[in-house]
Amino acid sequence: MSNEAATVQTAEAAAEEEALPRGLGASLPAADARAKTEGTFPYAADLWAEGLLWAAVLRSPHPHARIKSIDTTHAREMPGVRAVVTHEDVPGTPVLGRGTADRPVFASEVVRHHGEPLAAVAADHPDTARMAAAAVIVEYEVLDPVTDPEQAFEAEPLHPDGNLIRHIPLRHGDADAVGEVVVEGLYRIGRQDPAPIGAEAGLAVPRPDGGVELYLASTDPHGDRDTAAAAFGLQQDQVKIVVTGVPGATADREDQSFQLPLGLLALKTGCPVKLAATREESFLGHTHRHPTLLRYRHHADAEGKLVKVEAQILLDAGAYAGTSPDALAAAVAFACGPYVVPHAFIEGWAVRTNNPPSGHVRGEGAMQVCAAYEAQMDKLAKKLGLDPAEVRMRNVMATGDVLPTGQTVTCPAPVAELLEAVRDFPLPPLPKDTPEDEWLLPGGPEGAGEPGAVRRGVGYGLGMVHMLGAEGADEVSTATVRVQNGVATVLCAAVETGQGFSTLARQIVQETLGIDEVHVVPVDTDQPPAGAGCRGRHTWVSGGAVERAAKMVRTQLLQPLAHKFGMSTELLQITDGKITSYDGVLSTTVTEAMDGKELWATAQCRPHPTEPLDEAGQGDAFVGMAFCAIRAVVDVDIELGSVRVVELAVAQDVGRVLNPAQLAARIEAGVTQGLGAALTENLRTPRGLIRHPDLTGYALPTALDAPDIRIVKLVEERDVVAPFGAKAVSAVPVVTSPAAIASAVRAATGRPVNRLPIRPQAAVVTGS
Repeated sequence: MSNEAATVQTAEAAAEEEALPRGLGASLPAADARAKTEGTFPYAADLWAEGLLWAAVLRSPHPHARIKSIDTTHAREMPGVRAVVTHEDVPGTPVLGRGTADRPVFASEVVRHHGEPLAAVAADHPDTARMAAAAVIVEYEVLDPVTDPEQAFEAEPLHPDGNLIRHIPLRHGDADAVGEVVVEGLYRIGRQDPAPIGAEAGLAVPRPDGGVELYLASTDPHGDRDTAAAAFGLQQDQVKIVVTGVPGATADREDQSFQLPLGLLALKTGCPVKLAATREESFLGHTHRHPTLLRYRHHADAEGKLVKVEAQILLDAGAYAGTSPDALAAAVAFACGPYVVPHAFIEGWAVRTNNPPSGHVRGEGAMQVCAAYEAQMDKLAKKLGLDPAEVRMRNVMATGDVLPTGQTVTCPAPVAELLEAVRDFPLPPLPKDTPEDEWLLPGGPEGAGEPGAVRRGVGYGLGMVHMLGAEGADEVSTATVRVQNGVATVLCAAVETGQGFSTLARQIVQETLGIDEVHVVPVDTDQPPAGAGCRGRHTWVSGGAVERAAKMVRTQLLQPLAHKFGMSTELLQITDGKITSYDGVLSTTVTEAMDGKELWATAQCRPHPTEPLDEAGQGDAFVGMAFCAIRAVVDVDIELGSVRVVELAVAQDVGRVLNPAQLAARIEAGVTQGLGAALTENLRTPRGLIRHPDLTGYALPTALDAPDIRIVKLVEERDVVAPFGAKAVSAVPVVTSPAAIASAVRAATGRPVNRLPIRPQAAVVTGS
């Protein structure tokens, strides 16, 4: 390249850099966007090390069995096999788990679910490792599985801790209150899989001090480190987790059945060991959304105002408890939705079965009850002869109202404004009955029935979620901001899972310090903990820690100037890299003020405390809440039962828009995940066996299934207790969109639609 061409290219790059948006409120592009689009971004599956061995895990083919013997002789004798580990090789705590520690590293006496790990192998080739794992001989006494959560109450204990994990009997108001109008319903929500873009993978490297380093797509590195150290019988400082690129995390990645065997094999062999799961292994190893059975009875007066809600909620936790107590708390607390309910009596249970374990998936607990209470609101509207939007409007919650848990809603709750926005948004045009528009019909080209069998329906969903942990969880994050030579560096162990934290951290520092070049250090457990990446934690807690650290550096930067000119730092401002005083006397650049110095500060952010729900389900259990309204428009072929979602209009309570492009992408992604739960996604487990654990048998929505998603309103009413006033945005559209879609199908067909995902037979109108 000629010098002239290089100069032109450099000038263009500088101009492009100058044109980039900066600071909070701008659509700053993600720092890793280019690497990801070019395929150069390093994921765990791409890692390599000298002397690498490959791991494979043997998993149970049975959902319930007694283990009579495990013979690893043949596997150990295979050429190329370096190690085989079972429960006998776990030197530390054999039973672990997030939330509730009840899940073994390897099954030892009893297998409790299909896919439970029994042994792991390290070999010099991935095929050798898989063949060796298959060569481990396990003698089983097959037992009848308990797969119906209702049967779990009477069944023999599946676990030493029993089958009942948690029971919450919520009591709020007068049990004798009744309404003039009563509607009832029974609802079932299926098992949704997180289906991450990339299957689980990791690399374990032994250390000279007898410890191990794990390179993982972890969303909670310090929690995973503590779990691994306990299993390996090591001190916490002997285990280091380095977070690699996370290939999608629509839930908290709870893949300990991959992480722990990997580390054990590295420690046993003294060699680096890599595991790259197949899609089938991914389905078998990680947790899923809780399948849920819900019974509801709504009481209302003649005007449609809610009087009392009675409900029974049963969560299928699968074989182990994990985070099911948290999911149950959310389900019970939000069982009435964002509506004012004077009297509420909710019974909630989470039980163990021999089904695959359930865990974190966006909006756990809240999504299941939203589908049920919104179906009840549709039934109430139909019985009263009211418009579905109107009956909702007469009952919506606002700031200052009280949840059934007795907690006052102190955060902004603009539910009426959200509902009005989607209700009043213009409806999409009706499809034309012409051959060139066949693709508009349910089923797509050549897949739909007669156009005359298509009915259009409009439905509504109102949803709510809580942010951060609940019931006394200590939410805290630590961040360090360092500035030198005009460059800022952020150290914070908040994992970038696609939610945009790395971009947000850059924006915060740009806004606070006026420095354009900001780098976020890759995450590992040598940094102070920041907690798990779920429920909008990192926007609130980690973003708050970065802001506080940046403000401390700002004070260090401005104090000498303020002292020199005899004014307070509050009278100085930083804009576009320049420091100016209120009266214009002082004007300098940040670089000049730094004068070659290095400034740094470390800060923590800890939201106000919460408390556990008491024996009556009462208590201030949540830090904050977010709300959403969605109007769904669907076309249904009432002869075939096929459904096409035409449009989803979304209005959401976001507190403050920090990055418009990023926020829109998160809402659209959440809505689409909810679309899958509504229409296609259901991990089938007949008699506890996962059927078709692949992306052929498990129907994820594709770009062709995604409807027009219209973000019609973002309510920016800042939450005063949240840093920047912003709220989490990803989970609440996931919670709300399935309920809205089901509501629209009910409107189109007149059928009750009491199960998600919606099966074709539920949308068929007989005698049509």
